[in-house]
Amino acid sequence: MPQRLTRYAPLTGALFAVLVIVAFVTGGETPDANASPIKVLTYYAAHRSRIETSAVLVAFAFLFAVFWAATLYGYLRRNGGSDALAVLVLVGGALMAVGAGTLAGAEYGLAHNLGHLGPQTAQALNVLSNTLFLPLIFGSCVFGLASGLAILGGAGLPRWLGWVAVVAGVCSAIPPIGFFALLLFVLWSLVVSILLFVRSEPQAAAPAVPAPAM
Repeated sequence: MPQRLTRYAPLTGALFAVLVIVAFVTGGETPDANASPIKVLTYYAAHRSRIETSAVLVAFAFLFAVFWAATLYGYLRRNGGSDALAVLVLVGGALMAVGAGTLAGAEYGLAHNLGHLGPQTAQALNVLSNTLFLPLIFGSCVFGLASGLAILGGAGLPRWLGWVAVVAGVCSAIPPIGFFALLLFVLWSLVVSILLFVRSEPQAAAPAVPAPAM
């Protein structure tokens, strides 16, 4: 990859974070898994365009999350991070992408094809979309713990970022606060990606010192 493109790779984390935040703001909260068929149909009919937009944003956000995981993997390997933890960062990114992509696909399919679905089918898809978050939770837990421990082990980043990642990873697996842990992880990705991008800026060459006259 050309050096110029490589330098911009850390910004995939910022793109991931921004798209997730916009998707959350756009989408709103869909019906619970125990919602009645009529409630599901009514909600998706009233918010069809918004749900479709949010689902597409989520899909693209976690596409960038894969590139962000690869970028962080490369950084950890180059800066003394554990090889095993760096690989787990990749695994966590892949799990998150699979979970979020499947979840977004279910919501988009339900909203986009609502006119062709019966009440029971719509309810079943809504139940499915409410249970597809497990790979996303597991992925964010693995990603957060692995990256946090790698930073704490000496990967050239402030230690407080390591602790934040560990906390976000652990809390993402606790259902009552999982959403807030995911939001913390997104904000962490934004900060770390910008920090890595700033550090990757080429340094200006020092002016040549003329040799003393003999």
